[in-house]
Amino acid sequence: MNPQKVTLQVAGKDLILETGRIAKQANGSIFAQYAGAAVIATVCSSRESVEGLDYVPLTVDYNEKYYAAGKIPGGFIKRESRPKDKEVLVSRLIDRPMRPLFDKTFGREIQLIPTTLSTDQVNPPDILAILASSAAVHVSDIPFNGPIAGVRVCQVNGELIVNPTYEQIEKSTMEIVVAGTRNGITMVEGGAKEVSEEIMIEALDKAHEMIKLFCDLQDQLRSLAGKEKLPLVPISYSLDNADTIRASMYPKLQTACFLPTKGERHDGIRNIKKEFEAQYAAQLEDENQKKLFDALFEDIQYEILRSSILEKSKRVDGRGLEDIRNITCEVDILQRTHGSALFTRGETQALCVTTLGTVFDEQVYDDIDGDKRESFMLHYNFPPYSVGEVGRTGTGRREIGHGHLALRSLKAMVPSKEEFPYTVRVVSEIMESNGSSSMASVCGGTLAMLHAGVPMKKPVAGIAMGLITEDDGKPGAKFAVLSDILGEEDHLGDMDFKVAGTKDGITGFQMDIKISGVSREIMQKALDQAKRGRLHILNEMNKCLDKPADHISEYAPKILTLRIDIDKIGALIGPGGKNIKALCEQYSVKINTDDDGTVTIFAKNTKDAESAKTAVMGIAADPEIGSVYNGTVKRIMDFGAFVEILPGKEGLVHISKLSRQRIEKVTDVLKEGQQIPVKLLEIDKMGRLNLSYIDAVETN
Repeated sequence: MNPQKVTLQVAGKDLILETGRIAKQANGSIFAQYAGAAVIATVCSSRESVEGLDYVPLTVDYNEKYYAAGKIPGGFIKRESRPKDKEVLVSRLIDRPMRPLFDKTFGREIQLIPTTLSTDQVNPPDILAILASSAAVHVSDIPFNGPIAGVRVCQVNGELIVNPTYEQIEKSTMEIVVAGTRNGITMVEGGAKEVSEEIMIEALDKAHEMIKLFCDLQDQLRSLAGKEKLPLVPISYSLDNADTIRASMYPKLQTACFLPTKGERHDGIRNIKKEFEAQYAAQLEDENQKKLFDALFEDIQYEILRSSILEKSKRVDGRGLEDIRNITCEVDILQRTHGSALFTRGETQALCVTTLGTVFDEQVYDDIDGDKRESFMLHYNFPPYSVGEVGRTGTGRREIGHGHLALRSLKAMVPSKEEFPYTVRVVSEIMESNGSSSMASVCGGTLAMLHAGVPMKKPVAGIAMGLITEDDGKPGAKFAVLSDILGEEDHLGDMDFKVAGTKDGITGFQMDIKISGVSREIMQKALDQAKRGRLHILNEMNKCLDKPADHISEYAPKILTLRIDIDKIGALIGPGGKNIKALCEQYSVKINTDDDGTVTIFAKNTKDAESAKTAVMGIAADPEIGSVYNGTVKRIMDFGAFVEILPGKEGLVHISKLSRQRIEKVTDVLKEGQQIPVKLLEIDKMGRLNLSYIDAVETN
């Protein structure tokens, strides 16, 4: 195939999609370029198909090469290895909008590998990777109901900017990544600094206009170089006795699906399935019949849940569409941690713990975007016992994605390092899960930080919303928006829509849609309903704790911050760091200096911190005649002793100034290493310090 490419002008630069020149053995490949950013995206499918597959076996492995930014990986291993959190998050951004557009009846494994090959560190390559991935599948022979495209929208100085630069992102008050088809938006992910629902809707509208252009560009390339699509493998057999099974099973499931608790519902549904499996055991020995039986079983639950909501406004746990489950909040759960909270909403429960650290505990990132440090971290853990199951523990893509959403939701309300010099780490341990544990992590994380004394700007709460529609959500179709969705409503519904924020605006936003798109009417209703739910949850949290504790834990490190003249930093550090190392050893502290003259002291207790602060201030201050210092005898000479009154600053106590009586030898009074009180008598023309020893008589 001859190389083909298409071009679109975006913000004055050429966006180029090219196929047929690189990675030609893949089912589809796209080399995408924009300014100094370049991504190669490839897609391959397995050779053989599996009939009756009930899921899409898709994997997305986004990766970034350090050479793209002219860098060599840091650390001992000088090659790229396990995926970084950022690569996992971008893989999810690609996977989520594309997965619903593959047909299960294709029956083959699909692997997408987008790779960033070049970056100018001006234009983020992740948006280019989303576009290239969709285009690679669109021109390939793999059936796909796309294309899709993704764009980033930021609000900078009140203006909405599509596909901003890193510099603009840094200055923004809102940053969201939006993906969708020509027909509508299917995914949103991002954070903000208390933006309104109206601004969010406006940003989504603006994003969709660019998405349409990107979809048109992919269609142009497919018309030039698209391959004929491979056939689907529709099921060639049917379930025997399907009508009889349905008629018998439907009323029993209709009862089980509305039992009060998740455990009761699951047990009831499982027992019904076992009953029918036993009744039709001979028939279900056939693997294909068993697959169709399982599909019918789930289809009936799907119908029951959706029809109940659309026709009766009744949910599986008996709540109304806007009702929030019962909420309980507790703090001070753990005695030795710096801050702890237990947030429970229905059958979802998060134990959140805050740990305060120092600047030396900051997270350091080494990637192609440039090195950076973060003083706020949030880590999310989802152990198998939280859903009553046996399974592997560890950090997977789900944990990274949910933790990142909770982090973005809280980050805007966490004080800056200048306002609060601690490194803050929040860990959310999910103890129970039945609907939106990530939003429970936002609520519990807020309470844990307030309990730890972190001066948050405002409390943050989060809520998960759902959607049930008729006729794929087409204009005029009946729909219902659900507040505080359960796991069943997420699994069988059309939308998982999470919103976090304060009483004044949105700080975190994530939406995944399983239908072709949602209308502006649905989005507006969902946002308005989410705001009411968020304010209700905030009110419940405020009953427990609505402001930071007035002190931090006695077990947290003590941090003192002071400023000294910039020209004194060198004296504080000393040659080869000699002075600052000596202070750290003497007072059992750590000391950090910034170029602007800020000195931060980290200690295990207040006494050591204050002692070190006094010493630092002494170094920074010029010696004053008449002042008394607690000095250390460094050297003894025949004519007197040299005493260090401040780190790096010595003066002479002449033998005549050691006592009121005449003494023969300096060693009769002093010895090296002895600490003595001395008074600064004079600074001579050469800057030398002349001291006198304040003996016991004078001191008293």
